Amino acid sequence: MEKKAHIALFIDSDNISHNAIEGIINELSKHGVVSIRQAYGNWSKDNLKNWEAKLLEFAIRPIQQFDYTKSKNATDILMTIDTIDLLHTKELDAFAFATSDSDFTPVAMRVAAEGIKVFGFGEKKTPKPFMAACSEFIFTEQLMHYTEESGEMKPKTNYKKTHKVLRADTWLVNLLRNAVEQTMDEDGWANLSDIGIYISNNSSFSPISFGFKKLSNLIKEIDLFDIKINDWSHKMEIRDKRFES
Repeated sequence: MEKKAHIALFIDSDNISHNAIEGIINELSKHGVVSIRQAYGNWSKDNLKNWEAKLLEFAIRPIQQFDYTKSKNATDILMTIDTIDLLHTKELDAFAFATSDSDFTPVAMRVAAEGIKVFGFGEKKTPKPFMAACSEFIFTEQLMHYTEESGEMKPKTNYKKTHKVLRADTWLVNLLRNAVEQTMDEDGWANLSDIGIYISNNSSFSPISFGFKKLSNLIKEIDLFDIKINDWSHKMEIRDKRFES
């Protein structure tokens, strides 16, 4: 029986919406068992009241941290300490940090340095250094939407970015084209699996942040590549449409 990966989830309750938690756990569950779930904050404050129901629903352990000073975020410090403790005392396959705070960049880098995968979840305002420190980063806005009836945030099916918007994203276009160039054969064709591995090893990219569950669907939508199914391996291969131009 295949061993399931074990994941530790650390939630910065002051910097993440309670409405994102269902989508976060759903995404992590695709990679393994979220065996450790801890949410940090000063639970005596009214601004975290909306979290109470989510803590019970998703079996998340609340970690109390009082605000000792106004100038320092004690929650960040405690999350960092607990992360390092678990890094050396538990056999974990991945860590996940739900926060939009760049203060977690060093701890994400420290975990990654041990060869352990780091998932990041945060709002689109999240500073790029933290996003880059993660093995994979997903915007929480892609895991939620407003319902017309109540105006409340609910878990969602990802909203896909349009063909025009995808092509206008210079970072994305360069990432995909570079991945193809680095993995292609002499005829310019690259195996989709090899492309995915190369991207995973060199960036925090996730197709979910662009509204697609699979990389293949995003590549089809952006329409910058020729696509074929290899006759022998029956796997998808792609080639930059500029290859023969």
